[in-house]
Amino acid sequence: MTIDEQLAYLTKGAEETIRAEELRAKLERSARTGKPLRVKAGFDPTAPDIHLGHTVLIRKMKHFQDLGHTVIFLIGDFTGLIGDPSGQNVTRPPMTPEEVAANAETYKAQVFKILDPLKTVIDFNNRWLGKLSSLDWITLCSRYTVARLLERDDFSKRMKEQRPIAIHELLYPLSQGYDSIALEADVELGGTDQKFNLLVGRTLQHEYGQEPQVIMTMPILEGLDGVQKMSKSLGNYIGINEPPAEMFGKLMSISDEMMWRYYLLLTDMTPAEIDELRQAVALGREHPMAAKKALARHIIADFSGREAAERAQRSFEIQHQQGGISDVLTIHKPYPAGESRKLFRILAKLGICASNSEAQRKIKEGAVYIARGDLGQPEWHRITDPTWELHVDPKAHPMAILRVGRETHQVAFL
Repeated sequence: MTIDEQLAYLTKGAEETIRAEELRAKLERSARTGKPLRVKAGFDPTAPDIHLGHTVLIRKMKHFQDLGHTVIFLIGDFTGLIGDPSGQNVTRPPMTPEEVAANAETYKAQVFKILDPLKTVIDFNNRWLGKLSSLDWITLCSRYTVARLLERDDFSKRMKEQRPIAIHELLYPLSQGYDSIALEADVELGGTDQKFNLLVGRTLQHEYGQEPQVIMTMPILEGLDGVQKMSKSLGNYIGINEPPAEMFGKLMSISDEMMWRYYLLLTDMTPAEIDELRQAVALGREHPMAAKKALARHIIADFSGREAAERAQRSFEIQHQQGGISDVLTIHKPYPAGESRKLFRILAKLGICASNSEAQRKIKEGAVYIARGDLGQPEWHRITDPTWELHVDPKAHPMAILRVGRETHQVAFL
């Protein structure tokens, strides 16, 4: 890529780049000298299960990696003990070292679904922050003013509301800024809520005689509802470890307009490629449904492989467009003779539902279907009676096909 193309690729989807002209200069110097940029993103290991919203930042790291730069995935095992005050109106309780260590291992296992493990530097900031002497901390604190720290939104808001701010919270942005000094970062990536911390890093690098890093903030991804941020607590998320068929179904539920934001933030396509596809849809040369399926394949292939993505698409098309039986289904061990044939008990016994009460609730909600007729083109019958009993002749018809939500289950009877 030319420098202009690299800039377009690296800044695509970014909320803000401070400063773009500095990034251009760093890229030009890198191309001239052959020395890759050092690109840092820090993660305090407080949420070990990653969903697509978390991957926006990780994917931006991949874009730098694609262009040959050194990507540093920094796990804040020291700063995690302080607790990031970003967006908090109360003091966060510090994590224990055991919690930090357990969550860090989970992060490492998940990020390599996107990043190349052979080209990714994983570091822990306790390696340098844990070794600072009392004099080092005093020197660090002398390079930044309390007045500037209290300009931070969450601190100033808490001051106005007369909520307490603990001294150790003021050390958090200084600690994160020192990470950039220790790593000699050329670029630091973060969410929009991290802008203040990233700017502190720029200031401290200048104070310590280093060239200030470029900072790039990435937006918060909206969830499936297209309104609120993707969040497990809101139930509008897609986890990267979810089954491919479930991910495909969820991605197909987003609006046509939101599809383009997902293309921008969740794929490696260049801005030019996305614009070309969007224009093709606008002119009627490409159907929006086809573009959305392609998006789902792109995303799922990153986490589960291309074949799994294609199987998930076939499963979706069979279930939702042809009305047939999915080729991606769960086949259960034979259900023993003599056990109750009550449908809710079957669902609980086989582990399709967690308990009898959950099975009854799903039946009442109309989420349970049974297939009748030709299994290549079946008729789905919804079961809403929680006392309904499944009558199966093990000799003549030893199998039943059930659908619970998006999942299809094949059950054999003894």
